[in-house]
Amino acid sequence: MLYNVDFSYLCKMDKVTDVRTKYAAIQSEANERFLRIWAATEAQSIGFGGIAIVNEATGIARSRITRGKKEILLGAKLEESRVRKKGAGRKSLEQIDSNIVQEILSIADVNSIGDPESPLRWTTKSLRKISDVLKLRGHSISHSKIGTILKREGFSLQATRKRYEGKSHIDRDEQFAYINSMTDKFQKALEPVISVDAKKKELVGKFSNAGKEYHKKGEPEEVNVYDFLSLAKGKAAPYVVYEITTNKAWVSVGISKDTAQFAVSTIRTWWYQMGEIQYPTATKLLIHADGGGSNGSRNKLWKFELQKLSSEIGIEISVCHFPPGTSKWNKIEHRLFSQISKNWRGKPLETYSIIVNLIGATKTKTGLDVKADIDENIYETGIKISKSDFEKINIYKHEFHGDDWNYTIKPI
Repeated sequence: MLYNVDFSYLCKMDKVTDVRTKYAAIQSEANERFLRIWAATEAQSIGFGGIAIVNEATGIARSRITRGKKEILLGAKLEESRVRKKGAGRKSLEQIDSNIVQEILSIADVNSIGDPESPLRWTTKSLRKISDVLKLRGHSISHSKIGTILKREGFSLQATRKRYEGKSHIDRDEQFAYINSMTDKFQKALEPVISVDAKKKELVGKFSNAGKEYHKKGEPEEVNVYDFLSLAKGKAAPYVVYEITTNKAWVSVGISKDTAQFAVSTIRTWWYQMGEIQYPTATKLLIHADGGGSNGSRNKLWKFELQKLSSEIGIEISVCHFPPGTSKWNKIEHRLFSQISKNWRGKPLETYSIIVNLIGATKTKTGLDVKADIDENIYETGIKISKSDFEKINIYKHEFHGDDWNYTIKPI
């Protein structure tokens, strides 16, 4: 029996196989220009139909092979380290659409939010929203390309930053200089210097806490969906006494209100638990305090309770308040509060004991040492100090802002 054999087809397939074998051997080690010139050389050596055979064997586009043949014919050479001549390749979107960058910036600019003419008025400036607006204006661009352009133009994702503190007092800087001079004076005399402040109240129970903690994959700690007070076991009110000189702190975790009585009670506890041990010969105590709240400069109950403490422990108590709008400048905020928040991140504060233990376990590389305990006393709000009782306070006003910020209370 005779068979019709297409020898031309078999010959073509042999050539395809031969080129494919060569291509597989060099592909991973060659750059784009080398492959282009090599493919063109193979096509030329094959002769008629060479471009089609090389294209089938390698997948290299016919246009690239043709371009390679032209480069060989013209003897074209490129600069060192280049694989294409200058200007080759697809043009960037910015070159095709010269107004696209300015359009993106006009939308992304923070000043456009709230502009009645802006299509993004009162909306978030997500990349996809910007892309949608640009498409309505006749520009075709992906959200990822927008992100690339914004990054190149100096934009980045940022959260809000707390900076504006309200109206600044004219003597703000002078008050801080005064606090520094008082602190230096007390430290040189080996007298204790403390800073006091209340941390924000925390719900006690199975509630979500900011931050992340390691758990087995797929087994996160489960907490309540809602942070309702009715689901809580109570509120924890941490009040802190921080020793500036020794980098030590005492924290009383209150179960009641943050009042002046609670504040001074915490200072009293610190003194008996830590202060008199650290400073057995102390005759004076300097306190840095915020201008408002339970230890505010105008809080009569605060001064009345300090008088009782001064008489009880037999030492003078001087107080320097921070000027209005500068509470975040308190060293407690940065040296202690932030460290406590890091230490209990991602952990539900289920009981008062857990809160105390987590606060007490707060350590830093700079040697921060924290002790804590629960204050189970109930402190009433709205306590008024009569004029006659207030006049009994043995208070001495300092020459600089003695009527409001700086004063000393001596034992009676």
